[in-house]
Amino acid sequence: MDYTVDNTSKLRVIYGDVTLGLSGPDFHYIFSYQTGGPESLCIKGREWLYRTPRPTFWRALTDNDRGSGFHLKSGMWLSADLFMQCVEIQVSVDGQSIPLPKAPENNRYKNEEYAKQVGISFLYHTITVPSTTVKVIYTVESSGKILVTAQYMGQPGLPQLPVFGMRFLIPTLASGYCYEGLSKETYPDRKAGGKKGIYHVEGLPVTPYLVPQDCGMHMDTRWVEITRTSVLDRSQKIREPFSLKITASGQDFAFSCLPYTAEELENAFHMEELPPARRTVLCIYGAVRGVGGIDSWGSDVEEAYHISGEKDICFSFQIAF
Repeated sequence: MDYTVDNTSKLRVIYGDVTLGLSGPDFHYIFSYQTGGPESLCIKGREWLYRTPRPTFWRALTDNDRGSGFHLKSGMWLSADLFMQCVEIQVSVDGQSIPLPKAPENNRYKNEEYAKQVGISFLYHTITVPSTTVKVIYTVESSGKILVTAQYMGQPGLPQLPVFGMRFLIPTLASGYCYEGLSKETYPDRKAGGKKGIYHVEGLPVTPYLVPQDCGMHMDTRWVEITRTSVLDRSQKIREPFSLKITASGQDFAFSCLPYTAEELENAFHMEELPPARRTVLCIYGAVRGVGGIDSWGSDVEEAYHISGEKDICFSFQIAF
């Protein structure tokens, strides 16, 4: 009788001293206990992360934000977007929680460990006053699909949020993206002109405002697929485009896909002051503040399009290839 265990349909789990590795036939993921999140998503030999993804709370100011003084009321979210602390990490294997498997706890495991599903969660404290927490849970299936769940805990006394979501820095510029959602640029209070459909966008266009500001938002998105034709490792010969797909899990999400972070847009007073475009900044949002536009001299965004910092926000999406 053959007692050989078939592990071809399972994740291989690598318990490192400061990292957790998960691999399958076409992928290898590394989650870091030091940086507080995934530091590598390598799919079919191509790396999709340049930095560890983090929760994001800030979008670049618009003219109306400045006119209404929104940044003076909610500016602490800019600092929270830049700096946060990961205070707790939890790991589960096939639905069972295990002690955090870093050194020396990882010595109990063998070189050949397998699982059908692995979950790893990261709890962050914000530097706002008062402070609050955000938990991000990554659930990895044996197929390589990753379910990401982001949970913001509302706290009495916190000001309105510009956005809440997850920011991914991708190593090289995308050649474009395709998505199912509303056409053109849309915001919660600017959706009437959008038409549902599937759209392709060439490159990573940045709206050429006189003063750089938030742009490229797409609401009510079911999925978005990012396509690249380049990698940082120049020894790799890229013969055809390769893609990564983000799909809503439950409610639709909003997203932006730009060559700049919100802070880079914020720091430029003119388009020529923006740094050279090198990366792709993909933000997946569970909540987005409206842009207003009643006037640019003081009127606030209508209340229905505010994001309360005192209420919980939770959303999920799936990463697949």
